[in-house]
Amino acid sequence: MSLNRREMLGLGAVGASGLMLSSAASSVGLPALVFRTPPPTADPLSPFAPKSALTTAPAGIDPTLFAKAKAALDSRPWIQHRDVIGVVDFSVASAEPRFHLVDLISGQVESHRVAHGRGSDPDHSGYLERFSNRFGSEASSSGAYVTADTYDGKYGTSMKVQGLDWSNNNAEGRAIVIHNAWYAEDNVARDFGKLGRSEGCFAFSRASQWRVMSRLADGRLIYADKLA
Repeated sequence: MSLNRREMLGLGAVGASGLMLSSAASSVGLPALVFRTPPPTADPLSPFAPKSALTTAPAGIDPTLFAKAKAALDSRPWIQHRDVIGVVDFSVASAEPRFHLVDLISGQVESHRVAHGRGSDPDHSGYLERFSNRFGSEASSSGAYVTADTYDGKYGTSMKVQGLDWSNNNAEGRAIVIHNAWYAEDNVARDFGKLGRSEGCFAFSRASQWRVMSRLADGRLIYADKLA
């Protein structure tokens, strides 16, 4: 296709104006693309997730249980938030603080009472006797979880959890969640020497529930087990 002189001049004018616009845009400083590099302490398997500085169990937490919790986290590099984890020692009586919020950066630990399922303690001794992942068992389940969405339910604002192991992969279907309950308040432990029992949920006092949910939100890991 051939162009006459007038058409060629017209295209030249358009090109020149385009060049002027491009130069003007550059002069006002359009934002440049920025490629962010991972922090130097990033996990190579999960580039934007910081490595935890804590490698040994903090005081008050069973070293073997802590090692299992850390292994559960380390084997799942897709978990983005790796600063705080929940470690639940179900070998401890329900009257005692046994749900540990562990800051993996500073090493600080914050411990809370948590109820277990009635199916795990049929005699209501205050001690968890067995786990179950079965529907209708009303028992607690062992293994690794990640926190999920919050919702308004029977106990007010509650938080869903997702089971990541064969031993707890029915957690969502069984509606296992983090919630508060009157039977998990501190005065129940003081008056009766044990907490009441849930249907397998992680049930806390109101104050503890809010603290746990705020520290473990956005897909952080919880690891629950009984070693003794």
